[in-house]
Amino acid sequence: MGHFKVYIDSSLEDGYLTYGEYYLPGETEDEVLFSCHICHPSLCNDNLSGNVLATFLAKHLTTLPRRYSYRFLFIPGTIGSITWLALNENKTHHIKHGLVISGVGDPGIMTYKQSRRGDAEIDRAVIHVLKHSGQEYSIEAFSPYGYDERQYCSPGFNLPVGRLTRTPFGKYVEYHTSADDLNFVKPACLSDSFTKYLEIISVLENNRVYVNRNPKCEPQLGKRGLYGTLGGEQDKKTSEITMLWVLNYSDGTHSLLDIAERSDISFRLIHQITEKLKEANLLEVLKKHIHIKVKKNFGNPSCQVK
Repeated sequence: MGHFKVYIDSSLEDGYLTYGEYYLPGETEDEVLFSCHICHPSLCNDNLSGNVLATFLAKHLTTLPRRYSYRFLFIPGTIGSITWLALNENKTHHIKHGLVISGVGDPGIMTYKQSRRGDAEIDRAVIHVLKHSGQEYSIEAFSPYGYDERQYCSPGFNLPVGRLTRTPFGKYVEYHTSADDLNFVKPACLSDSFTKYLEIISVLENNRVYVNRNPKCEPQLGKRGLYGTLGGEQDKKTSEITMLWVLNYSDGTHSLLDIAERSDISFRLIHQITEKLKEANLLEVLKKHIHIKVKKNFGNPSCQVK
């Protein structure tokens, strides 16, 4: 290919920026933010996969009861998030958790880039889901380089926003080429990413703090029909051990995610057992809102790379 000249007929003047925004109200004004970029219309993984996943997440959430409100942003990369933050700074205090969605359809392993805080509840929830998925995954520490998470996590905002992708940008040969097409994105991988996002939402929605109504020693569980509630001997044993963990740490200061991390039991089972203990009138949710923080003695989540 020889040398050629390109003439860009442009001007610098006031204009406008178009972006999409979809808001789903919940029981509270506390928000979960999902952000994806729309500025690569010819790239299937590095653009369209995130748009598709965000759209189907929004559609699915309309069918569910929601403790949190959900905000979906479809924006041009970098300038879009800067614009939204500039126009909505008075709303950012509502954002309690957030994820940037992109590159979720390729066959690589799931990769999570932590928020600037590193120990935010979204960081812990994502790492927990990936750890208990039974699949290989990777964790990256925050850096001020990447997608729009670097804008949401800029020091003036410092929002709890991470980035959950499959293969990170720039680490697959199809990146920013015409080979990033429908053949590169695999339906099974896109579906797997969608499932992981739903699991993370479930953790956030159900991560509450409970109080044991019978805190002085272990209650008699047999007469309450709480033994043998799951099929199979191993399942029964796991169920019984999980009950003891939940009852012991439901002291009004530990969330269900705290208990899941401490016990190394999946949040899904912790929540399932919690519902049974509530039905038996052994637990009640702590009504007063508390800010859930990572328990430093539970280990460093950034080191949990499988």
